Amino acid sequence: MVELKTNVLYYGDNLDILRKHIPDESIDLIYLDPPFNSSRSYNVLFRESSGVSSEAQIEAFEDTWHWGPAAQAAYEEVVMGSHQKVARMLQSMVEGLRHNDVTAYLSMMAVRLVELHRVLKSTGSIYLHCDPTAGPYLRVLMDSVFGPGNFRNDIVWRRTSAHNDPRRFGSIHDTILYYTKSEKRVWNTQYSAYSGDYLEAEWRVGPDGRTYKLENLTAPSHGRQTGRFEWRGRTPPPSRMWRFKEGELERLWAAGLIATGKDGKPLLRGHRIFLDEMPGVPLQDWWGDILRVGNTAKERLGYPTQKPLALLERIVNASSNPGDIVLDPFCGCGTAVHAAQKLGRRWIGIDITPLATGLIRRRMQNAFPGIEIQVIGEPVDLAGARELASTKPKHFEYWVVDKLDAHPTGGKGPDLDGVKPFKEFGGEPKRAVISVKGTKSVNPEMIREVLGALGPDKPIGILVILAEPTRGMVAQAAAAGPYDSSGQKYQRLQIMTVREILSGKRPSLPSPASPFAKAPTEKEKSQQEPLL
Repeated sequence: MVELKTNVLYYGDNLDILRKHIPDESIDLIYLDPPFNSSRSYNVLFRESSGVSSEAQIEAFEDTWHWGPAAQAAYEEVVMGSHQKVARMLQSMVEGLRHNDVTAYLSMMAVRLVELHRVLKSTGSIYLHCDPTAGPYLRVLMDSVFGPGNFRNDIVWRRTSAHNDPRRFGSIHDTILYYTKSEKRVWNTQYSAYSGDYLEAEWRVGPDGRTYKLENLTAPSHGRQTGRFEWRGRTPPPSRMWRFKEGELERLWAAGLIATGKDGKPLLRGHRIFLDEMPGVPLQDWWGDILRVGNTAKERLGYPTQKPLALLERIVNASSNPGDIVLDPFCGCGTAVHAAQKLGRRWIGIDITPLATGLIRRRMQNAFPGIEIQVIGEPVDLAGARELASTKPKHFEYWVVDKLDAHPTGGKGPDLDGVKPFKEFGGEPKRAVISVKGTKSVNPEMIREVLGALGPDKPIGILVILAEPTRGMVAQAAAAGPYDSSGQKYQRLQIMTVREILSGKRPSLPSPASPFAKAPTEKEKSQQEPLL
């Protein structure tokens, strides 16, 4: 039997991980935001694919899938599998839309949705976050997997207030498809704030400073007509009726127990409802009170599809209880697992790149000091590192940069594969540049490349290699000389092997310091461990 591990990250293809590590009916809540390149032209997305671009998975922040061998294999697995309702639905969409980015995406999603249905508890819920381009097709797939009767909401999330889209209406919303596995589900009603117009019309401030309103003389009619009549020139709105018969209304009027609201609505005196005791308006399926993570937002991590923490907290609160298990199979920058941890839920995150798992690990450690994050699926020994370097070179680079607690750059530009910021006492922030080489052989050109990237703000270079360095490379690195930081010397060009990193060795850099910190004493300097 598979042992379910929680509060862990998995690196790898979520389809494989779901099948190997997640037991049947073990998850209480699933949130997924599967990537889709909706920024591309709508016509291009539906253009017949030649199959030349056949990447099976997204890479780093790339937001697309293409029709190729992986999509074809996923399609065939669904069509030939036991879930024939899903098979017929997918087959009809592919036959109608042909082979293109959209049907590749739908094929890859269909096989995963079947697995997500398997792992979800009978009381569980699933929220699929998408945009209007793919949303209607995913809704059809979700109906075929979870059943139309288990559809709960098509939630509209207004992610921004305005968008300038040439020659069409501005596109400012995403869709969140909410399904459950059965009628018996976890549900905690969520509330939103009252509108300003409602507060202005219904509420007033009393002598004690508390905001209150008087009780409404109408009630929901639920289709009944018995309480719908005209009284003193006023009839309740179509969906409401009088709470009292006409004779009782006249008695209350004669006794002076009926007041008139700001909008002329009759209200019952003597019973005050206080605003600070009210939860708010039960949340509807249009969410316009949580905007996207802006460029200057404190929670922004630089991940292009990052969702606001408040959005995920709302979903986690609505459809799970403390101690429940939340799964995000496309966890990206980890907002769902962050919300789950914050709200006392257990969680599982899965992503296809070490770039994402590394980002999540740092995010969680910053948000929850002392937390230990296990990443399952990453290399733990030299053999695993060699395999990753040979099969997924870019992932190998991301993994190494993350092991050094540095920031990846994607291998583009003068910063090479990564940078590790540091700050000297009394000085400006600086960076060490990192170059990662996963080849079986090494050469002096690797040294020259790192030396060429150095400058005043990047005074230290780190070359990480999978093979062992030659004597010539070691001598060449030593010839680059030392870097002096507050009287302490550090080797300007440092060579590290993956074997050393796995054993716990890290670059020798000036320790980051607060601008208010004291200058190190001579004794403190002598206790540091420079390379020279």
